[in-house]
Amino acid sequence: MTAVSVHAGGVFDSVAEAVGNTPLVRLNRVVDDIRATVYVKLEYLNPGGSVKDRAARGMLLAAEEAGALRAGGTVVEASSGNTGLGLAALAAARGYRSVVVVPDRVSPEKIALLRAYGAEVHLTPGLRPVGHPEHLRSVALRLTEEIPGAWFAGQYDNPANPAAHRVTTGPEIWAQTGGRITHFVAGVGTGGTITGTGSYLKEASGGAVRVIGADPETSVYGGGDGRIWYVEAVGHFRHPETEPDLWPESYDPEVVDGVESIPDAEAIALLHRIAREEGLLLGGSSGTAVAAALRTARELGPDDVVVVIAPDSGRAYLSKYYNDEWLGALGFPLTAPGAEHTVGAALGDPARLPPPVVVPSGATVGEAREQLRRFPVLPVLLQRKATGPVVAAELLGAVSASGLADAPAADPVTAHLAPALPVVGTTEPLARAVARTAGHTGPILLADRGQVVAVIDTLAVPAEQPAGPAVG
Repeated sequence: MTAVSVHAGGVFDSVAEAVGNTPLVRLNRVVDDIRATVYVKLEYLNPGGSVKDRAARGMLLAAEEAGALRAGGTVVEASSGNTGLGLAALAAARGYRSVVVVPDRVSPEKIALLRAYGAEVHLTPGLRPVGHPEHLRSVALRLTEEIPGAWFAGQYDNPANPAAHRVTTGPEIWAQTGGRITHFVAGVGTGGTITGTGSYLKEASGGAVRVIGADPETSVYGGGDGRIWYVEAVGHFRHPETEPDLWPESYDPEVVDGVESIPDAEAIALLHRIAREEGLLLGGSSGTAVAAALRTARELGPDDVVVVIAPDSGRAYLSKYYNDEWLGALGFPLTAPGAEHTVGAALGDPARLPPPVVVPSGATVGEAREQLRRFPVLPVLLQRKATGPVVAAELLGAVSASGLADAPAADPVTAHLAPALPVVGTTEPLARAVARTAGHTGPILLADRGQVVAVIDTLAVPAEQPAGPAVG
């Protein structure tokens, strides 16, 4: 048979060669009255579905070249999902086995995708300090030692991560804008994307391009205290027992000129607008990044060009940021607000309700009993050094006086945890919240934008009207 001669562009010998060269798309409606031009770089159009395909390819090729990864070997990584997906896809194409350790808060879609690529997925609790045997990295390193021929990718400290963006993402953006880019915006997770891309753009522009980091409001990178947020795959969580708090070697803060700290609610609401008004279904961290880009662009003029990285697609988060049941239960803005009577509308101002009282995770049984003299049951919260909002995701469980009756007073309270108290959200339709908590007796926690703001005794819909929970 005569070989076919291919002359058209976009034809590759392997999936690795198809990574990169993603398009820029201008935002036209969500920019409102912004005068600057704002482009989104659609990284979900990479073969593995995210910007992490670039780092995955770079790290794999570097490991092969160094002899750290050989034929028949196993790729191991600790990941919130996207780097694991990129590595799993490329590993499958190159004949390697893949093992990915992910935190239990990762979206179900990502876990399903990892398994679809043939990856062996290990779930581990997200609320573990660095060095704990169940911490993401600890599990991945243990598996690397146990598996013959295993190679640990280590995206957080692997120099091939930012290098991949310096040689691909940066030059692409410079060429696509004809050198007109004035501001580059990207989320900071491992720091590889913003470090590699930003350093190239600064060098190419003679230092003229400003590099802006997008960070969740409580993330450490932007000055937050490290409390959990709900947008995946961006930011730096700090467990209160982690000392010292080491930042990834892939992240060079010197490249970044400023950081915009974005609340989850702002990022999620913007995701919904972008889908409805721009026709772009973006992932959670894209909401954080685009919100930061719009904040930046509002201060600029018509000659400025802002490019923001959209790391992945909303298709990987349909069960979260585009799911009104998940959003409502935490008090986040719904995709279609106003359709039903909500818990928040029924309760009114949460400030008039009893505030949450919690037992810190560092308490002993004896200390918990003192607090339980006034309450029948109390939630247990991850203890932090400074006071602050009660984040629903940091609730570890609950304790009651009866449950601790036979426990030694010196025992840690975390050794006697009962299931967590139910949480209803301010934006959740009242009828749904009532149905979801049916059968529960005792306190119910009220969440607004992911934070527990009040405690209610019961939740019910009176027969004569569609609203009216009984409040204790």
